[in-house]
Amino acid sequence: MGAFPVGRPGREARGSVARMTRAVLVSRSTAPAVTDVDLPAPGAREALVAVTRSSVNYKDGLAVAGDPGVARTDPLVPGIDVVGTVAAVGPDVPDVAVGERVVLTGAGAGESRHGGWAEQCVVPVDALVTLPEGLDDDLAAAIGTAGFTAMLSVLALERVVAPEDGPVLVTGASGGVGTVAIALLAARGYRVTASTGRPENGDSLRALGATDVVDRAQFAEPGKPMQRAVWAGAVDSVGGTTLANVLAATRYGGAVTACGLAQDTALSTTVLPFILRGVSLLGVDSVSAPLDLRQRAWARLATDLDPALLRAVTRTVGLAEAIAVGAEVVAGRVHGRTVVDVTR
Repeated sequence: MGAFPVGRPGREARGSVARMTRAVLVSRSTAPAVTDVDLPAPGAREALVAVTRSSVNYKDGLAVAGDPGVARTDPLVPGIDVVGTVAAVGPDVPDVAVGERVVLTGAGAGESRHGGWAEQCVVPVDALVTLPEGLDDDLAAAIGTAGFTAMLSVLALERVVAPEDGPVLVTGASGGVGTVAIALLAARGYRVTASTGRPENGDSLRALGATDVVDRAQFAEPGKPMQRAVWAGAVDSVGGTTLANVLAATRYGGAVTACGLAQDTALSTTVLPFILRGVSLLGVDSVSAPLDLRQRAWARLATDLDPALLRAVTRTVGLAEAIAVGAEVVAGRVHGRTVVDVTR
């Protein structure tokens, strides 16, 4: 393996950079496989990260399947989560130091540029967060985009809904966003109801902090535009008819965060919950979140999330295994989080 030239600070990449990296490569012409991938030197406002861990997310599963809505470049290294240590920086990067332990979620990784299913990854520094004390690489990857999105949802929800206002619902509760959202909300004193299509996960969801577990089927079919007011708030990662029904059953002044589309991207509803009950629908975006919001969310994750709860619903796989797990995530057969150890 060759190395990129090390130049003067601010003009060329600083630090040690390998020209090739072992990675999972997805291509429209070949099956996904672990192979060696060429890496460019980090450019302006970019850094090269020596990756230790990534994770398997819904988007990663879609990328492995070749979904053009996710895999926007061909070929592509999946992995929307990147955890590791800065190995080199490009020009104009005075605020990131070689040797820093960092995490990156979204920001085009695993979609429009190579992502974290690799031993090294070039990333934009404007979305790079220094890992807070207390978060090791395994835990940071277990949190990943799913946990980061859950934290953004909690930050949005708590601006409107207090724990004493009533029960909050978490849809898609067996998935990555749902499991972390339950733990975070319960830790803040909210009474959480978990909605899942996998009743066998009931005990695990209660261990995370859910006080009740309900079947997702009750939200899956179209319902009345205004329903019995039950929820003070909700975190929804499902979309579609489920989100419409949750909105229709939200109490006066309540709020629902929308961060996913596992059921559908379409939302067929009416204005009635908004104009008769003052319900708020709060959109949550984890891909393009500004750096200050990213830092605030990760700081809260370091203090609010009980590591033992997350580790109990997390498994670790190697790069080759991650390919198969991606399909399982898309099919809804994975409970909790899957960490990718890129050294395996």
